[in-house]
Amino acid sequence: MFEYELHRAAHAELVREAGVQRLGREAARAAKAARRAGRREPEGRVSAGRDRYTQVA
Repeated sequence: MFEYELHRAAHAELVREAGVQRLGREAARAAKAARRAGRREPEGRVSAGRDRYTQVA
């Protein structure tokens, strides 16, 4: 019976650690998405390069 209790305690600790790691990954993913979304303008990205247009006659 003692071995079973040790097993349950170890299992519970592993489940807690997995939850903490999952929460950390989710937070990192959300922060990355927020940074990515903050860079975009509502109308979309505009290129500042003049090489997009051909020369006029």
